[in-house]
Formats: sequence, structure tokens, C-alpha cells
Amino acid sequence: MISLTDRFKHKIKTVDELIEVLGPRPRKRKAIMCHGVFDVVHPGHLRHLIYAKSKADILIASLTADRHIAKGQHRPHVPQDLRALNLAAFEIVDYVIIDPNDKPIDNLLRLQPDYFAKGYEYTATGLPPKTQEEVETVGSYGGEVIFTPGDIVYSSSRLIELEPPNLKTEKLLTLMDMAGIGFDDLRAALGRFAGKRVHVLGDTIVDSLTQCAMIGGQTKTPTMSVLFQERKDYIGGAAVVAEHIRAAGAEVVFSTVLGDDPHKDFVLEGLKESGVDCRAIIDPTRPTTNKNAIVAGGYRLLKVDTLDNRSISDEVVAKLGAAVRSTPADAVVFADFRHGIFNRRTIPALVGAIPDNTFKVADSQVASRWGNITEFQGFDLITPNEREARFALADQDSGVRPLAVQVYEAAKAKVLILKLGDRGVLTCRSHDHESLDSFFVVDSFVDRVVDAVGAGDALLAYSTLSMLATGDPVVATIIGSMAAAVECECDGNIPVRPDDVLAKIDAVEARAKYER
Repeated sequence: MISLTDRFKHKIKTVDELIEVLGPRPRKRKAIMCHGVFDVVHPGHLRHLIYAKSKADILIASLTADRHIAKGQHRPHVPQDLRALNLAAFEIVDYVIIDPNDKPIDNLLRLQPDYFAKGYEYTATGLPPKTQEEVETVGSYGGEVIFTPGDIVYSSSRLIELEPPNLKTEKLLTLMDMAGIGFDDLRAALGRFAGKRVHVLGDTIVDSLTQCAMIGGQTKTPTMSVLFQERKDYIGGAAVVAEHIRAAGAEVVFSTVLGDDPHKDFVLEGLKESGVDCRAIIDPTRPTTNKNAIVAGGYRLLKVDTLDNRSISDEVVAKLGAAVRSTPADAVVFADFRHGIFNRRTIPALVGAIPDNTFKVADSQVASRWGNITEFQGFDLITPNEREARFALADQDSGVRPLAVQVYEAAKAKVLILKLGDRGVLTCRSHDHESLDSFFVVDSFVDRVVDAVGAGDALLAYSTLSMLATGDPVVATIIGSMAAAVECECDGNIPVRPDDVLAKIDAVEARAKYER
């Protein structure tokens, strides 16, 4: 089966390639260029393109690169490679270019199309400054601006706001085509996890779910009354990251700090059963962190936390540093939940203990507390979520792409996977932010959310192992996202196994091939 990419990618050109195709002015075959975002191609776009094609022999569709689109925090909805393929699929479009600049002026001067087509709405109240600049640019080399007529104006933004189109499969297939990988490559990567050695260091949390039934409320005070049914404890925090990695087939050493209490025993017994080599430091002056959610009727009414967030002592820092320094590992994962192990005082010493040539990973799951993912400098992989990134930079306004750039540069990371909740993830993999492939987006693979708690832990574990196995950020992001989806579809923070991820890969591939 010929893919969408293979069928139409010959139409997608760089500016240098297109200059060769067009040749210098004057030309026997006239060229006309249209420029826009083309996030969701609608009838207004099509009328515009048809009219433009009627005025010249060659129609060039130029589209704005992802990083220059600022119509909303989470736009564009369709990534640039798929937008380019969408336009290339139109018979009337001869060539497509992705403009790496914030406006088409440079490309107009380089390509010198005979005509530049603008929508008629740009003349309704006179020419805006940007349009006037384009008119002057085209006129400077003897070209002409044509304003296309129209009686219906459509807005991509309004259409998306009404009902965002579900394009997650198309986006995935386009990304995989561009990266030259298939579903069998994803399966093969999972098979290479066995034998990898990972040292996880971080805060252990015991997550508890106390199930209750509503009885009623007090008449004199706003107090609800519930009937206790059962309580289940789950290993969480950095400890479940270690369990995920072990379940995936790797060898795991886990360093942490626990209190001297029954929760400590629960953690140690559970990790032993999971096959995790836990080397805990017992601190009798603090409790093992416990977060108990009170649930009634499927709703979490209240969360009761038992914890001590003060910093670990210098003696404990020295012990953890010695463990990091002396434990053979292909990767070291710092899972920061900001419950005492990681802070501005301890991080430099712990990072400095990581042996040379070890793959370094950091995850900061601290929400609105005082954690900061950018304190982990020069790591090979970091995986904050959007809220944590905004908290680290004190930035609530930027779109997710500029936000990712800021975090990526501030942390001096090699790969950043920015978790966007039910919108999936955005990966940044290059400090050359002018490069068109420095970013890519993978939508969520969740079919039905049962419990989203722990999705970030699964992504962290599986993306780390995928990077060790393949060194490919695309493979790591896709497999990590699929593991996160599996976690969301089960109740409680349960370690994800490769068979679960393989089943998800099979389901996505079947959907992509219209098998169900």
C-alpha cells in the first residue's frame, strides 16, 4: 500500500529546489503563490486555490511553519508535515513549501512568483501593514498581487473551536513516514529492553484509594457523611517508575528514602515481589509519604497526605550520591516528586555523582510545588508536563511550542517530551529551532480513561528504555505515549507490561489500516 507521504511528497519542495524548478523571470510558464496556515483546509481555502490556479500555469502553496503560529496556546491543530501533505494531495496544487520564516517576504524575494494571491477579505477595510509590505515586495521585482474574489469566508479557527477534528491516526502515520519507521520497528524496540540496566532515584509515595459510599450530610454543618468500604494501597512515585522499568524487562536498582513505619514494609515487600533491587535509606525522623484519596460514587472527595517535605540531610545526600556513583547502569533516572530528596541544595551533588557516558533522565512531577525541571541541567531526556513547565518559567501565556523551546534551552536538554494531558505530547529534539523537524506532536492513544494517575510514570519508563534501545526520539515518544495510554485505561497505578503495549500497537495499526 502506497502511503500518503510516498504518493505526494514529490510536490513538497524546499525553496532552493523550487528556484531550480521555476527558473528565473521572465518565464514562459507563469507561477502564482498562495500563503497561509491551512490548519484545517475548508471550502474557502479551496475556492481561493482554484481561483489562483486559473491565473497561472504553476500554483505554489506556501504554509506557515508550526513554530510561528500563535492563534492559540495549542495551535496548530494539524502539524506542518501533514498540512503540507494535505495541500499536495490537491490536483490543482503543483508545489508546496513550508516557510520557516514568520512571514513570506524572504520567499517572495527568492522565488519571485509572477503573481501572489491574497484573499479578498484583506481589501475590505484597506490594506493591513503586513499585506502592504507583501504588495511592495512583489512589486519590487515586477510581480503582481491578485486578490481572489469570494462570497463565503470560512475560518479554520472557528471550525476547530466548533469541533476539533480527530486526526491522531493521520498525524501518527505522517510522523512515522517522515521518520522512516513502521509498526514492526516499534515492536522490535520493545524486544530490546531486556538486559538494559537502569538506576532510578527519587521519592517513594504510597498512593491509597479509600472507597466509601455516601450516607448523607449533617444538618447543622456542611459535613458529608460516608460509609467506609475498602482501602487499597499502591506503590507510587519514583518506586512505580522502577516497577514499570522492571516490568518492561530491564534490570533496575532503586535508591530512595523511607520512614520507619508500616508503609515502608509495604513498599519493600512490593518491590521485592516486582523484582526491583531496592536500596532504601531508612530515616526514622520522617514518615514514608502516603497520599490517601477518599472516593465516593466515583468522585474523589478529599485527599489526606501524610508527608514531610523537608530536605534530606547531608549524610543522606552523601549516601545517595555514593549509590549513584558506584551502581553500574546504562541510564540514571531522577524522578522528582519534591518530597525531600531533590532541591536546589541536593541536586548539584546528585547530578555530579552520575558516571560519565551514562544516559541521564529527569522527570519533575511536582505540579504547583517548588520543583523546577530546569534544575536538571544537560540531561539526555526530560519529561515535564505543561503545568510544571509553566511553573518553572513563570509563564502562563505562551503557546506550547515557545514554552517547550524555553524549557528546552533553560535545561540544556537533548530531548524534551512535554506532556500535554489528553492532548498527547510535544517532543523537542534539536537546539536548531529554525529546523522544520525540531518539533513533533503525538496525540494521546487513550481510548477510554479509567484513571489517569500514573500515566507520566509509564511514559517516563518506556521512553527511557526506548531511547536506550534505539536512540530515536520518535520511537521513544510513540512507545512512551502508548504505555501512558495503557496506564490510563486501568484503575490504580499498575506497572505496564510489554504485552500491554504490544496490544495497544496492534490496535492502533489495525485502526490505521481500517481493519476495525
